[in-house]
Amino acid sequence: QVPLVESGGGLVQPGGSLRLSCTVSESIGRIVNVGSMGWYRQVPGKERELVAEMVAEIIQVYKPKYGEFAKDRFTISKDNAENTVYLQMNSLKPEDTAVYYCNAKITMWEEDQEFWGQGTQVTVSS
Repeated sequence: QVPLVESGGGLVQPGGSLRLSCTVSESIGRIVNVGSMGWYRQVPGKERELVAEMVAEIIQVYKPKYGEFAKDRFTISKDNAENTVYLQMNSLKPEDTAVYYCNAKITMWEEDQEFWGQGTQVTVSS
């Protein structure tokens, strides 16, 4: 099963907005702690890059981290109770077009594991 459930991608005009969400599926099993959770993006021929993520300083306390291109336009937030992260993307540009992947680093029973969503397409075009 898909460990991370993503939504919110789609087609938007330049200058428009999209809101992505990612939720940890209950099917992954026992969660001890979510170390980080956020979004990366990738286009063909390029490395997957950080968009924004919430990184735990201590359990249940998170600090946002942004990719340089996302500063001042995107906002990351997290609902700890639902293990959900949201990415509000404003003032979208054509160069933001990519597949956006949710990422989470989660402590399970005995070890830390990294999970990826299947990716949601974001296309910015007129």
